Amino acid sequence: MFFYASKLIWFVLRPSNLAFFLICAGLFAIWRQRGWQGAGLILCVGGALLLGVAGYSPAANVMLAQLEHRFPPKAPTELSGDIDGIIILGGFEDFGSGTDHTGLPINEAAERLTEGVRLALQYPKAKVLFTGAIVSGLDTSQSLAGPVGRFLNDLGVDENRIILEPKARNTHENAVFAKSLVKPQPSDRWVLITSGYHMPRSVGVFRKAGFAVIPYPVDLRTRSAGTTPRGFASLSDGLKRFDMVVRDYIGLVGYWLTGKTSNLFPGPTASNRTLRVTAVMARRGPLARAGGF
Repeated sequence: MFFYASKLIWFVLRPSNLAFFLICAGLFAIWRQRGWQGAGLILCVGGALLLGVAGYSPAANVMLAQLEHRFPPKAPTELSGDIDGIIILGGFEDFGSGTDHTGLPINEAAERLTEGVRLALQYPKAKVLFTGAIVSGLDTSQSLAGPVGRFLNDLGVDENRIILEPKARNTHENAVFAKSLVKPQPSDRWVLITSGYHMPRSVGVFRKAGFAVIPYPVDLRTRSAGTTPRGFASLSDGLKRFDMVVRDYIGLVGYWLTGKTSNLFPGPTASNRTLRVTAVMARRGPLARAGGF
């Protein structure tokens, strides 16, 4: 139920959609007259302002920088000691190309995959877990996990090290299903690779599931949070980024309200309470207290 409700809520609240809905509602109110012209004008202006702010202003980059730099980026050489496993979160697959593609179609988040391969080759004893499914609308019947596995193997990652999890439809299921597959011990060291803007929510969910991870943010699209943000020369470029960043902020709030994350805005240092919960859950079954779907 959570999955389908989240899809519906996001469809309505997605800024580019919401702006369109506001303008349409305003035009309808003006057309109907009957004293609704004032409200209709307000709706139209509100929708236009939302389009302008989201599409041209630096707002998207300001919000994005706060997410991306919540966890400091790491170079491969900064990971000291042995690594037991590497988790690559899906999201870099180009869903629009379908699963009948002969290769592995990827999108602008491809650094999740390329940096995952880099670490896999640097740590030849570590397991490599890919988790993710195709979620196009409500269709979850297909996955690109197979092509991802073949790609890893073709680049030199031994197939015995590769673990594929093709059913997770969201970040919560990524954490729960990954934990059930690998059954990590408290002393294990697993590196989590995902886009920087997605890292706060991902870390919070994994902590809540009792799966301690080492954050390895990639795919950074802004400068550090203290630098001057830039606007956009194209409405479509700005809207695309604004939609992307608002989605993760809504995800943070939604996951917190439904108890699927350890904190509202997880940071590099887990609270003592979070550490205690993680330790307790690590001693229980793989799906213990992981929350609903």
